[in-house]
Amino acid sequence: MSNETFENAMRRALELALLGPAWGVNPQVGCVILDADGQIIAEGWHRGAGTAHAEVDALSKLATVPSGATAVVTLEPCNHTGRTGPCAQALVAAGISRVVYAVADPGVESSKGAQTLRDAGVVVLGGVLEGEASQQNRVWLTAQKNQRPFVTLKWASSIDGRAAANDGTSKWISGPESRADSHRRRSEVDAILVGTGTILADDAELTARKPDGSLYEHQPLRVVIGESELPASSRVFNSDAGTIHLRTREIEDVLKSLWQKGVKHVWVEGGPSVASEFVRLGLVSEYIIYQAPLLLGGERTALREIGVASMPQAKHLRFVEVKQLGEDIFIRAIEEKA
Repeated sequence: MSNETFENAMRRALELALLGPAWGVNPQVGCVILDADGQIIAEGWHRGAGTAHAEVDALSKLATVPSGATAVVTLEPCNHTGRTGPCAQALVAAGISRVVYAVADPGVESSKGAQTLRDAGVVVLGGVLEGEASQQNRVWLTAQKNQRPFVTLKWASSIDGRAAANDGTSKWISGPESRADSHRRRSEVDAILVGTGTILADDAELTARKPDGSLYEHQPLRVVIGESELPASSRVFNSDAGTIHLRTREIEDVLKSLWQKGVKHVWVEGGPSVASEFVRLGLVSEYIIYQAPLLLGGERTALREIGVASMPQAKHLRFVEVKQLGEDIFIRAIEEKA
């Protein structure tokens, strides 16, 4: 079979991967199985923790695996037994002749599936559409590499960088399209984090809501950090989602605690003091910014002190996605590490 056949199959596997949940401790993985002529004969994807992995899901669609079959998977087949068995062994047992994968598994326990397959006589080809697959699965891959949650820092601001007017009002800086996009993204993360100041000032509910006001099926864990007491009547304590109040300002301790709770992706919404501390400590994996065509002036900037005293110390970002949302500009950026 040609590289073009493998790439086309991998593109389909990447589409399938997105059918699985973005939240949870496991990655989104898709798999297609090709016959000896390169035709797709089965498809599968991972539906969340405790369910069949993509490879096993695809194999389950076949009564028997024909001779010369190839499994095309977006992530190197796992090599460990957790809530499900090792996919590498399942592929060997099924009689798969070749395995093509996009990205190597960085997990300490789950990696080395490719070697297990090779040891069993299976032909293995890695790195097919690796760039596309790495970008699509960046949250899980980054979290596994760093052994802490992937951190998305989000803010909405005027074009001159203000997150609120001088009197503290901020509703609404961004337009309805931006707010809908932000809520959809909230629904795809494990936790949303703010400081106690945001709760005390805004009585924020921190749920993920559809444009019609109804709740998304998945609601992230609401995490409030800081030592201030919060009224028991605060909306963040309602029954729409789980909430924890971590009475600390030590960001690294917070991330360690959340990682131990199985949180893979944290969405940080502020306020400016909390956001600035994440930036200062170099803990932001990705920036999401909604910039509105407004001028507000004043002192209420989206960020405050981030440890930059002069231009040579500036934190350099790279825009990886820029588009218009209604009247706003959407920016997704990452920090360029020196």
